[in-house]
Amino acid sequence: MQKRLVLDQTQIGITISRFCYQLIENHDDFENTVLLGLQPRGSLVLDRLIDRLKEITSKTVLHGYLDATFHRDDFRRRDLPLRANETKIDFLIENKKVVLVDDVLYKGRSVRAAMDAMIAFGRPQKVELMVLIDRKYTRDFPIKPDYFGRQVNTLESQYVSVEWKSQDYLEDSIWITEKSLKN
Repeated sequence: MQKRLVLDQTQIGITISRFCYQLIENHDDFENTVLLGLQPRGSLVLDRLIDRLKEITSKTVLHGYLDATFHRDDFRRRDLPLRANETKIDFLIENKKVVLVDDVLYKGRSVRAAMDAMIAFGRPQKVELMVLIDRKYTRDFPIKPDYFGRQVNTLESQYVSVEWKSQDYLEDSIWITEKSLKN
C-alpha cells in the first residue's frame, strides 16, 4: 500500500500552536466562545488544542464533544448501523461563538450533521470550522474551514489517515493512502 506523509508529529504540534494563536487573535478572552470537538476524531484534536491553549493563556476554554451520528443524512442508508459516540456538552451555546473542531474535512456531511445536532444546545451567534486537513475539491455541501492545517488534493480512491500516539501509533502523523479494495 502506497503512503504519503502529509504532516509529521512536529508539524502537527506547530499546526496546533498556530490554531491556538489564531483563536486567541479572533476570540479575545474566550468569554463568549466555545469549542466543540466532533466525535470521534475531532475530540482528539480538541484535547490537544485545549491543553495548548491552557499552556499559552493559563485559561481553560469552555469546550465539549458533539456526536452527530443520528443527524447524518446517510444514517439509515448503511448496511450496518453506525455506532454513536457520547455527546458531552454541559452548557448552552445560545448566542455563543462556536468553533467546530475535526481532523479531516472531506465531503462536508459530518459538519452539516453537526450543525443540526448542536441546535439542541441553543442557537449560536456564529459557527466556525477548524480542521487539520482540508480535502479540497471533494465537497457535497458548500462548506469550507475557517482554520485548516493543510489543504490536500486527493482522489476518491485515497484516504486521509490521522494517527495518534494516544491510539497506540508510534507517533502522531497524517498520511494519504489508497483505500483498500474490497473483494
